[in-house]
Amino acid sequence: MDGIIDNLTSALNTWNEKLAEIWMLLTQSPETFKGGDIWNIIVKIHGALQAIGLSLLVLFFLWGLIRTCTNWQDIKRPEHAFKLFLRFIIARGLVMYGMELMTGIFEIVQGVISTITRTVGLGTAESTVIPQEIIDAVNNTGFLESIPLWAVTLLGSIFITILSFIMILTVYGRFFKIYMYTAISPIPLAAAAGESTQNTAFTFIKSYAGVCLEGAIILLSCVIFSAFASSAPAIDTSASAVSMIWSYIGELIFNMLVLVGTIKMSDRIVKEMMGL
Repeated sequence: MDGIIDNLTSALNTWNEKLAEIWMLLTQSPETFKGGDIWNIIVKIHGALQAIGLSLLVLFFLWGLIRTCTNWQDIKRPEHAFKLFLRFIIARGLVMYGMELMTGIFEIVQGVISTITRTVGLGTAESTVIPQEIIDAVNNTGFLESIPLWAVTLLGSIFITILSFIMILTVYGRFFKIYMYTAISPIPLAAAAGESTQNTAFTFIKSYAGVCLEGAIILLSCVIFSAFASSAPAIDTSASAVSMIWSYIGELIFNMLVLVGTIKMSDRIVKEMMGL
């Protein structure tokens, strides 16, 4: 009978490990992720693309100049010339100091995440464990009755393990998106130099802020799930062992599906919030 419990325990251990890893990742910065080696590569790519960004900056500026000025007299007007000059300076600052801008946005969101963790008083996610009633019911089951239990716990364990990896892959995907945004940022930020293209730069900044804010949505999802996990599913001790296991695993998987589904939809939730 120990094998039946071991299957479920192993799956729950995987779930708890991935949930704890998510908690750690949400409080970690891109500079320290995986020892900082990935960040060093991103910084080099960002620096190399700055030259291309500055070239595109001039191109977008000239394109905007052609689109907005009908004749040379428009450029000679002081207020119009100052507006063009100011836009060019701001766009150049975005390209040159884009890394600092994006790091600052990330730190602001990390402050939001830290505030949430302090408010709820949680340093890590609540672990999910098998209730003692389930263990006792399985231990008191005969050989023939244990056969369907093997099937139920095996299917449940496989499903829980798959959900664990889907959940952690989504969080890792957020980190990868942050790296991609940071590395390529000089090119879309250069679009701020042109009046007709400046929306591209602003949308890029909003999208990056949205990716960072996904961490807060994921954390809130974990907080809600921790409240679910703190109270074990109701167990009818008068039912058969198979019914108890089936009911327990079904409710457990439902709660996990809610968490995984919310984490998967975190990007959509942020887009709806920010109007992206």
